[in-house]
Amino acid sequence: MDLGLKNKKALVFGSSAGIGRAVAESLIAEGVQMALCARNLDRLEKTAKEIGAGLCLAADLSKPGESARAVKEAIKKMDGLDILVTNTGGPAKGHFAEISEDQWRVDFQSLWLSVVEAMHAALPQMKKNNFGRVLMVTSIAGKEPLSGLTTSNGLRAGLEGLSKSVATEMAPFGITVNVLRPGYTNTERLKELNLSEERVKQMVPAGRLGEPKEFADMATFLASPRASYITGQCISVDGGVQKSHS
Repeated sequence: MDLGLKNKKALVFGSSAGIGRAVAESLIAEGVQMALCARNLDRLEKTAKEIGAGLCLAADLSKPGESARAVKEAIKKMDGLDILVTNTGGPAKGHFAEISEDQWRVDFQSLWLSVVEAMHAALPQMKKNNFGRVLMVTSIAGKEPLSGLTTSNGLRAGLEGLSKSVATEMAPFGITVNVLRPGYTNTERLKELNLSEERVKQMVPAGRLGEPKEFADMATFLASPRASYITGQCISVDGGVQKSHS
């Protein structure tokens, strides 16, 4: 199936590894012009060489204004932007009583305000083209809280509400806004948890971890013109962990 993505222009945050890299690679395979973005420029350049991305932008999304700067730079260097994928690593673990207000502020900037700033920079360009795709990569924690991930639980749930609001406002301009929640996915971050195969089978009806490519293929479809009637949705890609409607 031709998804109609050839020569579209995309910026993917957190794309030097893991899910972000897989999304970028999947989009490139469909002919998308790609700007990668993450903190470490050396790692980004290595990834770009491996997957064929044309542009690397180093940015620390925990700092105010960095996501907007990256979007503006991508628009300038690619002469436009059609697809924005916001994706940030999970914050430190902690129960509510253990988390300082300073940590809340850092995580709020990284997980939440970076998305707001990026959309402020990207949406005017998309409105000019009467086409745009915003994909917010969050977590299954945005729907059902996970123990010890307090800031992630709260902030990612807030992004889901934001996405629905912005989706309604942007729909008349040919712009869709959707959330994708990865479940237990075979990434470096998850490997640190050292989950046994038996434990995975207990948690995931599919009986295995998801592969980043499986998540990326869904993201690529939602980024395409084929998905023009899908907006304001929160979709879990999790092997059946979450079963109720979004």
